[in-house]
Amino acid sequence: MHPKNTGEDALPYLKAIAGRDVEAILISHAHQDHIGTLPVVMRRFPRARVFMTEATAEVGSVLLHNSVNVMTRQREEVGEASYPLFTHRETDRASERWRWCPLRQRISIAGERAPQRERDALTFEFFEAGHVLGSTGILLRAEGKTIFYTGDVNFDDQTIMQAAVFPEEKVDVLIMECTRGDHAKPKGWSRAGEEQRFAAALGSAFERGACVLIPVFALGKTQEILAMLYKFRRQRLLADFPIYIGGLSSKFTDIYDRRANMTRRQLSRLQLMREAAPFILNDETVRDAPVRPGRAYVLSSGMMIPNTLSNVFARRLIENPQHSIFFVGYANPESPAGVLREAGTGGEVALDHGKPPQRVRCHIEQFQFSAHATRETLIEYA
Repeated sequence: MHPKNTGEDALPYLKAIAGRDVEAILISHAHQDHIGTLPVVMRRFPRARVFMTEATAEVGSVLLHNSVNVMTRQREEVGEASYPLFTHRETDRASERWRWCPLRQRISIAGERAPQRERDALTFEFFEAGHVLGSTGILLRAEGKTIFYTGDVNFDDQTIMQAAVFPEEKVDVLIMECTRGDHAKPKGWSRAGEEQRFAAALGSAFERGACVLIPVFALGKTQEILAMLYKFRRQRLLADFPIYIGGLSSKFTDIYDRRANMTRRQLSRLQLMREAAPFILNDETVRDAPVRPGRAYVLSSGMMIPNTLSNVFARRLIENPQHSIFFVGYANPESPAGVLREAGTGGEVALDHGKPPQRVRCHIEQFQFSAHATRETLIEYA
């Protein structure tokens, strides 16, 4: 689903394959821009088999049901008559047809384990991509040729996710993501150093009586930040403090916890909902909950899309110089998060087109904890 468009304009360009016999759909991971219109695509191509990892299937079902709720609400809010593009019932029917595949196992398009000696048969194989839970790169083989699609990838360890483990063999065609491909890694940057800077900034904010909003994606970034905050407490870099997350984030975090021992990851015994012990906010409580000092609000969406928890909460504290907003990853420059980052303290922004502009008086800080590979590691792999 295209993150900037609405209605049918958000669909993939399906006309390019209209009238063709689509045999299979391979899903790399369960972020909205990769799986968000899957029920629609399955409706258009009802005979196509759908393959993904088991973790992606579990996460994807939650995400798609949430999308139905969001689209139903937006039908009234933005007057988009085509919404919802699919229903809860259609999502359930679609997910029943998904086929779960293990990592590093060559599988035929028919869904059967394929012998290594068969060179001509069309097969695929999933490899860990290190991006979010369940994410994969996909290696296609057919007629002695190979195509590798990286999907969204990270070649460096995160707090929970371990780095990608991709095939080292040469391939005939490489299809690679390039989210961070237009800029170099900051000189002298290291994840350990950035974590220390992040912990120090949180400590300084709490000491001056601030609460801190951390806009995040519900899947992946929420869990990474929760794990990081847990580490800061355990290492006594910070005293104990309340943490708040959203309802969708809590559902994904539950899945991370359930799959902790089944996943190649760091902190494999960490149960985030128990150890980080976040409180849960919803669409109603985020508008009414007291803005109290010494608290971290780890709220989605990372882009601060209008009417999301992070957007609503930001509008409550943006004009207060006591508080802070910390950005911890990528934000599209045209998104509310990107506009706020560019404006900085002292600027003026309208985070919701239906609301008047606000003067930015809160503290704005930026940290680099992207789940995407750096330009340097992309080039090295290629």
